[in-house]
Amino acid sequence: MFILNFLILVIMILISVAFYVLLERKVLGYIQARSGPFKVGMLGILQPFSDAVSLFSSESYFIYFGNLMIYFFTPMLGLLTSMNMWCLFPCIFNFISLPLGLLFFICCSSFLVYSILLSSWSSNSMYSLIGCIRSVAQSISYEVCMFLLLFNLILFFSGFNLMKFHYLQYLNWFLFIGYPMFLMLFSCILAETNRSPFDFSEGESELVSGFNTEYSSFNFSFIFLSEYMNMIFMSFLLSLVFMGGDYFKMIFFLKVMLLNFSFIWIRGSFPRFRYDKLMILCWSVYLPSSLHFFFIYMNVYVLIY
Repeated sequence: MFILNFLILVIMILISVAFYVLLERKVLGYIQARSGPFKVGMLGILQPFSDAVSLFSSESYFIYFGNLMIYFFTPMLGLLTSMNMWCLFPCIFNFISLPLGLLFFICCSSFLVYSILLSSWSSNSMYSLIGCIRSVAQSISYEVCMFLLLFNLILFFSGFNLMKFHYLQYLNWFLFIGYPMFLMLFSCILAETNRSPFDFSEGESELVSGFNTEYSSFNFSFIFLSEYMNMIFMSFLLSLVFMGGDYFKMIFFLKVMLLNFSFIWIRGSFPRFRYDKLMILCWSVYLPSSLHFFFIYMNVYVLIY
């Protein structure tokens, strides 16, 4: 039953990724005063399935220089790691009550950078390598700030169990108490998932397509699915931690959709950062602020307990 339940969950996630891409294209079309996809099906509702058939049936490239085995299997590794994080989703066995759920998320999130690193290195392309170096530096820098902010939450809720975030926010959302932490964590998640305005590993204007330049067909689709899966999961985690976490109600999933919409809204509203400003923002602003919050919550924890 657990395997069947998890398979149904994975299928639903893949379908949600398909329609999330359609939502992104529609919203960006409205923001830029143009029409989004509207020809395949009624109002373009079947466009994601058409894109999937087109992508999977297209020709796959074979590289002559590079490590072919790592080149082919690394996108699958990234997709499996992204699926692994969804074990924390509340399903029929309530697997979200994993005692070390937040620690499990931290380990999986740290492992995601290896898929980008290996995929770009194995393709033996200069554009991919530059995108890889950017992405690794960016991910490691913002992971430090993100994990420090999550440790603040661990001290505040005194545990790694994600169920506590639901129980302790029954009367008051943590968003109202830790609003600066929410904004910092949200921007760290934008950098961690390589989304605008922090999409330097996929800088189309200067790097063709960044770390996935040499990928096509099903290999590219695995990278694509992994990225959007991570975005939906990060929205789920933010909603759980800061916005009540009442995952038995429909309002919880509306909050997840609102956070997903904010990813698209930010992409359509802000230009790409300069890379040096991105690093200055991380090491000069977010890291001291995260340490400041960490010392405050640690002192409060010591005084209470």
